[in-house]
Amino acid sequence: ANHETGFALASMRNKNLSRYYIQTSIHDKVEMWSDKRFWSELKKRLPNEASNRLITGPSIEKSIAPLRSFVAEPMKYGSMFLVGDAAHIVPPTGAKGLNLAFSDVYYLYNSLIAYYKDDNKDAVNQYSFLALNRVWKTIRFSWWMTNTLHKFPDQTKFDQKIQEAELEYLKNSVDAQKSLAENYVGLPY
Repeated sequence: ANHETGFALASMRNKNLSRYYIQTSIHDKVEMWSDKRFWSELKKRLPNEASNRLITGPSIEKSIAPLRSFVAEPMKYGSMFLVGDAAHIVPPTGAKGLNLAFSDVYYLYNSLIAYYKDDNKDAVNQYSFLALNRVWKTIRFSWWMTNTLHKFPDQTKFDQKIQEAELEYLKNSVDAQKSLAENYVGLPY
């Protein structure tokens, strides 16, 4: 959700567990956010149809995460391979951290199989190139989602109108919706 007080996300993990985010000041402390305050703010930011169906309860974990992106290039140093958060950090807006970690494992696994089973000595050197191709596309998507849905301290009315225009385009364009779905579900390996 793009709300006047900031971003909100409700992400169902399974039938019994969900992950929720609200944008706060990086200077806030977790102790400032009781469960009651958190649920109230989340419900305020979500669309009414989602807010009215939201089942609340005690939180399992709370933290304040800075919005940041990071990519290590290359993802291989000598005989050490970087995978997942060791290689890249994405903001939670696009919900891509775990997806990227799995794709890294996929590329590394195939590189190691080719190296050891097929005696392809160059295979492990291709890992970083192959993984980074997907990483940068995913970082781009998370950057776009973050810029479309978050409020920033120096944001102007013009910036807000750009966000609203982007969301309106997404709401009314089948092609934009297809692109969002492709990126959100995960790009092909």
